[in-house]
Amino acid sequence: MLTISEEHITLIKNKAKELGFDDIGFTNTLELTDDKTYLKEWLDNNMHAGMQYMANHFEKRTNPSLLVEGAKSVMVMLTNYTPSEKPLNADAPIVARYAYGQDYHDIIKKRLHNLYNFIKEEIDPSFEGRCFVDSAPVLERSLAAKAGLGWIGKNTHLIHKRLGSYVFISEIISNLILPEGDNVKDACGGCTRCIDACPTGALEVHKLDSNKCISYLTIENKGEISDQFAEQMENRVFGCDICQEACPWTWKSRPNKNEAFQPNEHLLKLSKNDWQNLSPEQFPVYFKKSAVKRAKFSGLRRNIDFLDLKRDL
Repeated sequence: MLTISEEHITLIKNKAKELGFDDIGFTNTLELTDDKTYLKEWLDNNMHAGMQYMANHFEKRTNPSLLVEGAKSVMVMLTNYTPSEKPLNADAPIVARYAYGQDYHDIIKKRLHNLYNFIKEEIDPSFEGRCFVDSAPVLERSLAAKAGLGWIGKNTHLIHKRLGSYVFISEIISNLILPEGDNVKDACGGCTRCIDACPTGALEVHKLDSNKCISYLTIENKGEISDQFAEQMENRVFGCDICQEACPWTWKSRPNKNEAFQPNEHLLKLSKNDWQNLSPEQFPVYFKKSAVKRAKFSGLRRNIDFLDLKRDL
């Protein structure tokens, strides 16, 4: 069990910034009781759609101390992924901003391990923990809010006052005892732009129905996309940013400076015709390092064909 000095806290924060993280905060590993109640209701109402893994490891998901033996705190890091450029062809299918550059899982996991090794080698060799980036049952948005990095908006995204919501969230859960961040007041006020903008009606205040979410339909969904959404996809072929684009806090986002997350030039140049004629051979050429590969060629081909069907209606 380690208690960290202010000097060491400064060293950790500076190292995190040096590695490319845009903000860092700390919180405890106590059970997330409010989130536990919310998550149970969300699951009971089948709002996780086909994502059955969301119902797995329920206790670990709502109690971070169960993920790492002897855990006392969570370091939460944010990484801005706001792209600096937009696709060149306005009529081409749209990909979620986080997929413009290299797959964030690989890039951020490496940075987390570098930070972990720095703490263990430069601060205290008895430091122990685990690194997480969207790869385990972690309620990362809730932990980020507890760590003082923002608040959960009505669109269910974490909103940071400076970075907006285009951020990757990652964590190190460890045996360190760290100072806890101050809660950030919810600053959404009476704004409902995100809810009003959602074309499928997937959003209510602080609640997302994945069954209607374009992001779910184009990525996690393993079946066919229902014709009921034919007029509502708004040319989205992988993921969706509509509720974030509508958010005034996101308008403040500035382009990220991470080289790995700069837009793939091939992706930016793809025309509508290129998308329509995408082949299995071209798929790895364009998307080998992109998160788009998560959909696999079959899933992306399904989405492209669905958009083409919509245009013919």
